[in-house]
Amino acid sequence: MHWLLGPQAQAPFLIAPMGASAVLLFGVPASPLAQPWSFIGGNLVAATVGVLSAMWIHDPILAAALALAAATCVMFALRCIHPPSGAVALTAVLGGPAIHALGLRFVFEPVAVQSFVLLGSAIVYHTVTGHRYPHARRAATVATPGVTGVTRSDLETIMRERGELLAVAADDLESVVREAQLLAYARSFSELQCADIMTSDAVSVSSDTTAAAAWRLLERHRIKALPVIDDRRRVVGIVTRTDFVGRTAFGLRGPRSRRLSLWRDLSEGRRVDDLMTPNVRTVDASLPVAELIPVFAHYGHHHIPVVDDERRLIGMITQADLIGGLHRQTQTRQLRTA
Repeated sequence: MHWLLGPQAQAPFLIAPMGASAVLLFGVPASPLAQPWSFIGGNLVAATVGVLSAMWIHDPILAAALALAAATCVMFALRCIHPPSGAVALTAVLGGPAIHALGLRFVFEPVAVQSFVLLGSAIVYHTVTGHRYPHARRAATVATPGVTGVTRSDLETIMRERGELLAVAADDLESVVREAQLLAYARSFSELQCADIMTSDAVSVSSDTTAAAAWRLLERHRIKALPVIDDRRRVVGIVTRTDFVGRTAFGLRGPRSRRLSLWRDLSEGRRVDDLMTPNVRTVDASLPVAELIPVFAHYGHHHIPVVDDERRLIGMITQADLIGGLHRQTQTRQLRTA
């Protein structure tokens, strides 16, 4: 802000509400209150309402009360609730002569500028650390065999009927409920191990395989990931379709960038070790399936190599393998009790 506005700027280099916003954006990125529209929309609405209140009402106490109440109502109406924005409205009224002198410029500098800089920093941070942010609305989940009970529609109905904002998105709440259901379901099959559900003839590549050859394997076998192994078949990484077509700065992707990235990787003679993700998560063949659920649910894994005691590759488990294994086990139990 000092570099952007210059040392003679009347606008403060940092306004206090940004500290509270930072806690939400970096600390609880799954909260609806921390999503980009809530953050940007809430701050701009509150700043505008606060400036107008200060212009039209000379009594600062009355202006502050009106600004906070009006900003809250407008944020609710526009579905951009962001609690620290209430402090933005108060700052516009009670911030002193320097802020009052800015007038509506206060909405753009420092509020808008600082908001977009902070949002960009949060997106970069969560991309680098592997967290999902922003939390876009997910598609409806597919019913899991043997898992019944609460549905997405049930959750949305309950949240609407409560008449108040809950600091959790419906898709995240649904995910927690379904993960708990699936974990309880899997725990009932304590004898089921990873070796029972894995694909034993997993297709793999070595680290010196060319990117073009690896891509042909993905296409030929219609799979989405290839474990990378060394001379002793120990897993040293994994390469996925996303590594070919989705590698752009800070996770910003588009059809054109994906095509260019794929063309470059295949035409420049790149090797798998240039694309792969090292230190891949693996599981032991004897691991109970119940302990596998959190690995898929909490860490975003879609393909997990299965290894023996010496970390040598013996199979691969996907989410489809997991669901299919539980479904087959259910059918087997039903046949036994029939």
